[in-house]
Amino acid sequence: MSRPHRSVFVLVCWLLALPGGTVGAAGDGIAVIVAPDHPLVTLDRRELAAIFKRRRRVDAEGAALVPVNLPAPAPLRIAFSRAVFAQDPADLDPYWNERYFHGISPPHVVNSIEAMLRFVAATPGAVGYVPACRADARVRVVLVLPATLADCASPPAR
Repeated sequence: MSRPHRSVFVLVCWLLALPGGTVGAAGDGIAVIVAPDHPLVTLDRRELAAIFKRRRRVDAEGAALVPVNLPAPAPLRIAFSRAVFAQDPADLDPYWNERYFHGISPPHVVNSIEAMLRFVAATPGAVGYVPACRADARVRVVLVLPATLADCASPPAR
């Protein structure tokens, strides 16, 4: 592992070791997550946008990348879309209508943060997002997008 990647890996491991096994606290942003054994170590916004617009469909090892969204009206989905694309989810409809005619479907959609955590943890190649305060040991954080979120004000429902 190269020195920069090792540094990022050590930082992420340290963050995951915080009390409660979570990353961050209320308002700490949107954690972009993958399964713990996923080959991605880190992402930048440009790479993330390419994955979620299905322009980048495989990782460096040739394995499929599976972007996962929350429903379009979900506040976290809106915050994610604004942070990554500088657009609301509805503003991307023309893009997806055009891509559909080329045989490319939009990202898979799950209905809750808990469903996102479970799907990403269990699906090879999945890339999703949750409030940073909700990332737990089932997933690994590869990027934190700045955002102020209300989802962290109360403990997660299980």
